[in-house]
Amino acid sequence: MKNLILTFSIICSTFVFAQKNQNYVEVSYASICCGTPSTNPVMGYISDFQKKNKTKTFEILRQSGLGREGEFNLYISTDHLSKTKKNSFLKGLQSAISSQNTRRNQNSDGIVNFEKSKIVTRADLAKIENLIIYKNNLKLNKVK
Repeated sequence: MKNLILTFSIICSTFVFAQKNQNYVEVSYASICCGTPSTNPVMGYISDFQKKNKTKTFEILRQSGLGREGEFNLYISTDHLSKTKKNSFLKGLQSAISSQNTRRNQNSDGIVNFEKSKIVTRADLAKIENLIIYKNNLKLNKVK
């Protein structure tokens, strides 16, 4: 029994201390009439950037429950990037989102919003409900 409690506490503390990121950018998915747009262009860009620049894995958090049609926000960590890589990442992310918004059907497809100058801190995220760790369309764990 003691070993079980010890193992559980080690796993929990590892999860808590593993989340060291403090700064995130926000990508918002809004609906027009028929649900939100796909995350594939953004997730594809993040994956390509990571491989091309050989960076650490991005911590991505998802806030759901923002509307009746599935509106949600993604919060992407940027702390592990140098200043030049961060600027390059943000420019590329803006380009991927602009391209996705340009290709959408104006009458039915939702829109992706991104403001690269808006930084969300870990303290801001602590106040948000419905926040989960998000990676490649998989929900892994709730963040507390």
